[in-house]
Amino acid sequence: MLSRRGIRIKVMKILYSVSRDETLNVKMAKSAYDKSVRDTYELFLMCLYAFIKVTKVSTEDAEKRKSKYLPSEVDKNFAPTLYENPKIQGLEDNKYFRLKIDKLNLSTKISNDMSKNIYYEFLKEESYLNYITGEKTDEAHLQILLELFRFCRKSEFFNDIMEENYISWIDDKSVVVGTIKKILKGDTTAENIFDKHKPDTLIVNDFGKELLDLTFEEDDELLEIIKPILDNWDHERLAILDMIFIKMAIMEFLEFETIPVKVTMNEYVEISKMYSTPKSKEFVNGILDKVLKQLQAEDKIKKAGRGLID
Repeated sequence: MLSRRGIRIKVMKILYSVSRDETLNVKMAKSAYDKSVRDTYELFLMCLYAFIKVTKVSTEDAEKRKSKYLPSEVDKNFAPTLYENPKIQGLEDNKYFRLKIDKLNLSTKISNDMSKNIYYEFLKEESYLNYITGEKTDEAHLQILLELFRFCRKSEFFNDIMEENYISWIDDKSVVVGTIKKILKGDTTAENIFDKHKPDTLIVNDFGKELLDLTFEEDDELLEIIKPILDNWDHERLAILDMIFIKMAIMEFLEFETIPVKVTMNEYVEISKMYSTPKSKEFVNGILDKVLKQLQAEDKIKKAGRGLID
């Protein structure tokens, strides 16, 4: 579920922490990186569990409607299909998911008040009112679940609980949301539905951990490559994050032969727009362009496969 960009951001944050705290060594940095990867996956499970808890409030709603002294026709015909539909039940019956919920104590992290608040606010939405009275097809189930998930993501209650438990929520939100959408659109009754969404070992270890290790250990050497290209810039006065982006990119140029240099440059320019100063995009792009030309002139860029150097 984690892309290379997500891994790059995690490595960047670890390296930034190291730059701010000289007591952190490479072993501690790797440990922090591993935890950050685990947290993203746990956050995904927690977000999915919280969403399911919201759907389950529909069973309480059904009981309330049945107990009314003068129920309306809508009340009489109401069924908690928001929760009892095949997609949600497929997840509820998944043994792996249930074990992870118990292991992570997720039931203690998601309050009933949050679930009820979101559900009863969603009850006012026209899309849910139409679903209640409409035909319950597989497509109708999917569309209302996607609509509810959108509603949850806009909820202050939902976002607060995610962020309270995982500080990475803001950074990891897009990948978590994308993964849950894929889960809902797929066959939720499949036993191995979660396997394909676990962090990819090759990306996490062979790319991320290696990138962290190399950039950490080769910091002085990387600085020596950069300094002659900075012209009149004092490297100690430059934005710390910009220097980290440049160092990471150089390591990718030199050590990751299957990643095209253009991909590396574009990725760090885009990440700099997200996390650094307004001028970082031009600065990072300009320095990397000069570094790349220098390394190519010295025949130090070794890429495997066609089209990976240009």
